[in-house]
Amino acid sequence: MHAQTHTHTHTHTHARAHSYNYTHPLSFLYIFLSVSHQMFCSRLAQVQGKPASRDHCYNDVSITRSVHDNHYCSVNPCFIAVVTECNGGGSFLVLPIHHTGRLDPQQPRVCGHRARVLDVKWSPFNDHQVASCSEDCTVKIWDVPVCGVRQNLTQARKTLIGHSRRVGLIEWHPTAKDLLLSSAYDYKVCLWDVSQGGPVLRCPVRVMLLLCACFSPDGSRLALTSKDRRLRLLDPRTGAVLQVSSPSYRVCKVVYLGALKMLLTTGFSCWNQRQITLWDPRDLSEPLYEEELDGTGGVLFPFFDPDTNMLYLAGKGDCNIRFYEVSSEKPFVVFLNQFRSQLPQKGLGVMPKRGLDVRSGELFRFYRLISAKHLVEPVSMLVERARVFQEDLYPLTAGNSASMTAQQWLSGLNRGQDRGQHG
Repeated sequence: MHAQTHTHTHTHTHARAHSYNYTHPLSFLYIFLSVSHQMFCSRLAQVQGKPASRDHCYNDVSITRSVHDNHYCSVNPCFIAVVTECNGGGSFLVLPIHHTGRLDPQQPRVCGHRARVLDVKWSPFNDHQVASCSEDCTVKIWDVPVCGVRQNLTQARKTLIGHSRRVGLIEWHPTAKDLLLSSAYDYKVCLWDVSQGGPVLRCPVRVMLLLCACFSPDGSRLALTSKDRRLRLLDPRTGAVLQVSSPSYRVCKVVYLGALKMLLTTGFSCWNQRQITLWDPRDLSEPLYEEELDGTGGVLFPFFDPDTNMLYLAGKGDCNIRFYEVSSEKPFVVFLNQFRSQLPQKGLGVMPKRGLDVRSGELFRFYRLISAKHLVEPVSMLVERARVFQEDLYPLTAGNSASMTAQQWLSGLNRGQDRGQHG
């Protein structure tokens, strides 16, 4: 399968679109020079993707054959978790992050679910706590020993029971400790305090089957995309729907763009072209910007780095990862480069910024799940290093300490993420 080339066309909405006069003979030259100048001047224009050598990949991993549009992989500086295929029940691997090379066929697994595992996520504030959800209608919280999983782990610390159909999505709160969101095929969205084991909302939110959920950086808002292909903005404390996008825009995945105070969605245009769209979360009636990318059918996963304002797009079944620089001013999104491979990816995990190798100029690190080769391949996004430490590329980043307790957040307190040094 060949890697996709970067082809795209810009389309803009009426109310807040670019104000260029397209009838003027020099207008397209002006746009081209403007974008080219930004690319040339960008400190990120030389970012390159570098795959790990085979010895530093995870080999012989029986990656799940599930067709859900999830990542199936979660990473922190200590461990990597990968959802695996198994006969009966559901399981996932937990490996020490440096445990690369060929996997022992008898490698112990986390295997306490009675049906296929659909999603797995590490706690942002505890590198030894991982959540999983399954077709068995449960969410489980697991404690991983410091030494890793040395024998099959079958007893979860907590089993969260509240859904009546398979649970397809989980997401940790970004600032409050022990808060976990889950969504299932019963159309219920639940918020749990995992330290107590019960839901914290008396009336679970009911939304058509969710495709994606993303908290705002301070956790005060929740952006959702669902099977009706619309974007919704909710108050996660009450479940109240604050904004709904027009049905004209078919969105699949959503991500908050940090301090830029915008939302970005991926989806499809009316011509079935893959598309990215920027939104002002205060008004979802019309997007700020939209851009068509290509006609491939796989869902695009967006990843945003708030420290550098870089956007990464990786499609399910694609052989490439595109990267862009995003700003709050026109032209908003500027293509920088792309990483290409001969092998398609099924899902991707991302290392938190605190786990990167700053000395090598690493800005971001993916873990590509390559089912065809039973392989998990780390790919580092690297920038050419200067002799002097580049503080603008490595500002204080999100740390592993919660800003508040679950009860503080439920009482109405909002705080940003605690920040610390990279790597």
